[in-house]
Amino acid sequence: MNPSYIRKTLESLQRGKINLDEAINKLKSLPYEDIGFAKLDHHRQLRRGFAEAIFCPGKSLEQIKEISKKIISRGSPFLATKANETIFKAIHAIDSSAIYYPEARMIVVQKTKPLLKGHIVILSAGTADIPIAQEAAVTSLVYGSKVTTIFDVGVSGIHRLFSHQHILAAARVIIVVAGMEGALASVVAGLVSKPVIGVPTSIGYGANFGGIAALLTMLNSCAGGVAVVNIDNGYSAGCIAHLINIEEENAD
Repeated sequence: MNPSYIRKTLESLQRGKINLDEAINKLKSLPYEDIGFAKLDHHRQLRRGFAEAIFCPGKSLEQIKEISKKIISRGSPFLATKANETIFKAIHAIDSSAIYYPEARMIVVQKTKPLLKGHIVILSAGTADIPIAQEAAVTSLVYGSKVTTIFDVGVSGIHRLFSHQHILAAARVIIVVAGMEGALASVVAGLVSKPVIGVPTSIGYGANFGGIAALLTMLNSCAGGVAVVNIDNGYSAGCIAHLINIEEENAD
């Protein structure tokens, strides 16, 4: 539920298009709506600046469909993460404006495109890290941040990164997505004066332990200014970067 939805409801009440009971019924799900198997946080966009998203793994298709209907009905930008084609078809049947980003494994329903602000730069160390980088990019874009992506600039050929230093310098915040040993986050943080968000990925050989090696490398970074999210969590990185970006925009 976003400010526009509440404004339209109150204006309808003021103009006599709906009565008081109808207005209360529209607003009664603040701060959340209990649908039995889930408590939907419709208040989140008002409170935090971005709406609730669905993390698809672990939920049945019927649960995802029911949650989707409730969120979409409030007019909030809607994201489903770690989704697949089957889930997309189900959501598209609910709202035909739904878009599927297969590489990012994300579904987006967005009635109006936001005016993009600021500048977030997202790097992937390798090509195999791109899906998580794309998850971060789609998240940031949906919530209203301008994004530049640069892929396959990892430490095994660090000269590939240096030609993009002017882009890094123009960013308000940088997301670094890396698997294997995850060293790229430290390298980037040592080159820039901007906050760096490290996203370890599960990409790597056996001793990578499904991303734990990259996670520990980023947590033990010798470069100051590196924050780290969980393994493969491009969505959370996108949210954090967007919040930093928008705060900087407002400060300007």
